[in-house]
Amino acid sequence: MNEILIKNVHILDPATDTDKTGDIFIKDGIFDDPANAGGNALVIDGAGLTAAPGLVDLHVHLRDPGQTDKEDVITGCKAAAAGGVTSLLAMPNTIPAVDTPETVKYILDKAKNADAHVYVVGAITKSLKSEEATNIDELYNAGIRALSDDGRPVENTVMMVNAMKKANELGIPVTAHCEDPYLAGGKVNEGAASEKLSVKGMPRAAEDAGTARELSLAQAYDLPIHICHVSTWTSAAMIKDAKARGVKVTAETAPHYIMLTEDAVMGGDADYRMNPPLRTEKDRLAMIEALRDGTIDAIATDHAPHTPGEKADFVSAPNGSIGMETSFAASYTVLVEGGILSEAQLIEKMSLAPARILGIKAGSLEKGMPADMMLYKKEKWTVDPEKLHGKSKNTPFKGLTLSAKVRLTICGGRIVFNEI
Repeated sequence: MNEILIKNVHILDPATDTDKTGDIFIKDGIFDDPANAGGNALVIDGAGLTAAPGLVDLHVHLRDPGQTDKEDVITGCKAAAAGGVTSLLAMPNTIPAVDTPETVKYILDKAKNADAHVYVVGAITKSLKSEEATNIDELYNAGIRALSDDGRPVENTVMMVNAMKKANELGIPVTAHCEDPYLAGGKVNEGAASEKLSVKGMPRAAEDAGTARELSLAQAYDLPIHICHVSTWTSAAMIKDAKARGVKVTAETAPHYIMLTEDAVMGGDADYRMNPPLRTEKDRLAMIEALRDGTIDAIATDHAPHTPGEKADFVSAPNGSIGMETSFAASYTVLVEGGILSEAQLIEKMSLAPARILGIKAGSLEKGMPADMMLYKKEKWTVDPEKLHGKSKNTPFKGLTLSAKVRLTICGGRIVFNEI
């Protein structure tokens, strides 16, 4: 079926300021004029549903190659589709790291038939060790769409500056994992959580020191930088100040940082452990305000699958939580239900803005654009990890009731998820 006609649906498209009830027509993977719909089109009744551009997730760990017991390209994209994510940026901390053209090509080849568009991040340093720079030209020619050592900071400042310069020449972003490795290495937020659980804490200063360095480099060399997974009120304040001074910075936070605090981890469940860690209520409110006032441009998940066995022991468990299937619903619950953002503003943070940061053709339902979209419904549902679509179940939203549900996802004109 090359034609899909969605009738009587509420259409929200921030790229064109569209907010109306109408029809959407897709032909050969492209949005077209509904007047051109033929008699053979698959007709979907959109009454009671809202149509929005497919989400663009700037921060995803697919674990492929090397750790496919946790997730792989295909299962990760199934999880994406179930959450309305039609484009995702795959981070380089795989095994081996994404530091050669061969690994880039492996991921892109595997993603050709996946349920979401996969964009690959190339490593800045070999094996993410900050010892030897990668050949960025070779990685770019193989198809990378961004640069990062995410999973770790780039400790060698010269290598970071050189990567920022090269990325700027190539027209791709550098996404920065901001962390001072000498201050980092804890299990939970330093303070009440680390004291109660008697484990080493991760201080706010670890993230803030990394953020300050990247902002300083961006300003000194007049180069763009994208700050990953902002979690502290102090980092948000620095980014706001930098933007006011004209620094070319964009930033993201994650749904867990706007919905949860360190209180969630007090029971010793490693599913609530991630890096950066869940912080305080002051930090949570600061992330919400930073989204409201435009300091933080995008919402990304930092989707980080781990097996139940790995997460069984609180102290030895690796950091990370999954998030693509719940990202829109959790963000909607906090920001739209909470009166912070309109639905259109939320969609802009999760689709149009990240598409612009990544420099891809996405984030709009406009005629001629790739047919990437989601249909969602305003309804209550409770997160059951066993009903999620990826391999791993380590969600920090388990048992929570959320206020919006993705019901259908179309990627490249193909229905990849359907629960209508």
